[in-house]
Amino acid sequence: DVTGGWYDAGDHGKYVVNAGISVWTLMNAYERSPGSFTDGKLKIPENKNGAPDLLDEVRFELEWMLRMQVPEGKPLAGMAHHKVHDEKWSDIPTAPHEDKLPRFLKAPTTSATLNLAASMAQAARVYAKIDAAFATKCRTAAERAWQAAVANPKRFATGADNTGGGAYEDSEVSDEFYWAAAELFITTGKPEYEKRITGSPYVKRFPHSPDVQSSMTWQSTAALGSISLALVPNKLDPKTVADLKKQIVSAADSYLAVTEREGYRVPLDTKRGKIPWGSSSVVLNNVVVLGTAYTFTKADKYENGVVDGMDYILERNPLGQSYVTGYGEHPLTNPHHRFWAHQKNPKFPPPPPGAVSGGPNTGLDDPTAKKQRKGCAPLTCSIDDIESWSTNEVAINWNAPLVWMA
Repeated sequence: DVTGGWYDAGDHGKYVVNAGISVWTLMNAYERSPGSFTDGKLKIPENKNGAPDLLDEVRFELEWMLRMQVPEGKPLAGMAHHKVHDEKWSDIPTAPHEDKLPRFLKAPTTSATLNLAASMAQAARVYAKIDAAFATKCRTAAERAWQAAVANPKRFATGADNTGGGAYEDSEVSDEFYWAAAELFITTGKPEYEKRITGSPYVKRFPHSPDVQSSMTWQSTAALGSISLALVPNKLDPKTVADLKKQIVSAADSYLAVTEREGYRVPLDTKRGKIPWGSSSVVLNNVVVLGTAYTFTKADKYENGVVDGMDYILERNPLGQSYVTGYGEHPLTNPHHRFWAHQKNPKFPPPPPGAVSGGPNTGLDDPTAKKQRKGCAPLTCSIDDIESWSTNEVAINWNAPLVWMA
């Protein structure tokens, strides 16, 4: 039973490795400022149940992730299945309850298992005072997942498995081991996790450089561990924690430098003429780093950098388009989505407010973008059309940092 959870993007696939960074971002927002998230504010079924609405929504995904863990007594017990999706790409439009395609649960992988370990370890402390029984369940799942990943460190997803769902391939999992160890150490204080942290190169090098557009993606998660260690009280050596904070501030300074030289004041480097798929999330994740630097320093320049990033997302860009549905004079209207498919079929609904699209992508990896944006300048390589999955799709890992920033 792997029902529940969030559909990942514009189709009906669900992926543990993309869930991981998504729930981390939302729980990190809560850990950074718990007083900002209360009960009874959102239109969700759990409204007014005594728990913060944000954590109610996150729990919906966490409970699905728990279902993806291989039960005790089964081969590869404790590991997490990588993903579940249809056998082929479904048509647009298709409502979820009308999707009749067979669905396949894919094999467990090390990366998915470590995402599960990290997410559940974080959840164990976040929910400890809200639902102790659930927190205990999460901690148990996290430690089981860690042990399973250590025992099976080289079970990888490949790029070939991309029919009916994204491949989400990842064969470099040292960053996931670091992230999972960080979350487990913060929550448990156990020496085995501390040893993994201090023995990792990531504790000395927050990932950012001129050759890397963003410090963190679903595939590169070391930054998540460093931010958690720097933000959440733990038993790590205080000098190491202080150094982690300096590394994060240094990364934020690099994003401010990019912002200063970009004409539209955005923390997205366009000087090489290439903008990646999901560039909106690059901007938003870089803003998370800027916002975290502000938390540590209270320096106005980082807060201003956050505002610059949001301004870009909300129309201060060459297209004059808001990449968020329902916000701005020219909001995103026609995302690539099976159900929010009003452009394709008026019987289907338009998107609700608050969904962010992937945005400019110089790869132009779909026929619609290739045809209508050929020769585009980098920050104009996007089109608000339901058929443009490479520039106009939505995804949970893109929306999570929008929540964090907003």
